[in-house]
Amino acid sequence: MNRIIILHGWTKNLDKWKNFLANLDKKRIDYEFPKIPGLTGNLNGVWNLDDYIKWLGKIIDQQNNKVILIGHSNGGRIALAFTNRYPEKVEKLILIDSAGIRHNELPLRIKRAVFGIFAKIGKKFTSSRILKDLLYKIAREPDYKDLSPNVKQTMLNLISADLKPILPQITAPTLIIWGRKDKITPFSDGKLMHSLIENSKLEIIENARHSPMFTHPKQTIDLIINDLTM
Repeated sequence: MNRIIILHGWTKNLDKWKNFLANLDKKRIDYEFPKIPGLTGNLNGVWNLDDYIKWLGKIIDQQNNKVILIGHSNGGRIALAFTNRYPEKVEKLILIDSAGIRHNELPLRIKRAVFGIFAKIGKKFTSSRILKDLLYKIAREPDYKDLSPNVKQTMLNLISADLKPILPQITAPTLIIWGRKDKITPFSDGKLMHSLIENSKLEIIENARHSPMFTHPKQTIDLIINDLTM
């Protein structure tokens, strides 16, 4: 089997992945789980999606073989962008509640605006703890209120990137796993990705939200293994 690289999303703590990864170990699935710069904490400089593509490319180029990419949320966004840029390097793509579809609905415009405010004016504004907490609650990202301006701008760069135009260009066999009750990347995004990626299959986990690999690890792993052994 080709190398499997798992790309996590935005998270303050990778410990929540331990149970899922332990279950993969029990199934004798070998994988790599790199810590993605900026998605777990501070970052030197501001990154954009191209920087993440280059970062992943350096990992993949350590060996010459094609890889299987598994990406959750913003990890899925990176996996999609890389697969589009370097289709010859990706054997299979597995997306779990992936980011990548830009929305223009009011809550998402507010989120982008809040991140933009913090990225531009930084400490002068964020010295007000009450105001900082309020704005991040409005943006529905309270976990990130204490991150550095570099990470906030990086987050803004990523959520502003719309991958919808490149989806029809994805040629790798793609498994799309989605929690039907996801309110962060809504189920409609999964259906849209499925409709635009020609060689794709959509699997729904009915009672799951944004992170089915945490809440429904067995079901998620079974779907992944079934796809890998096809």
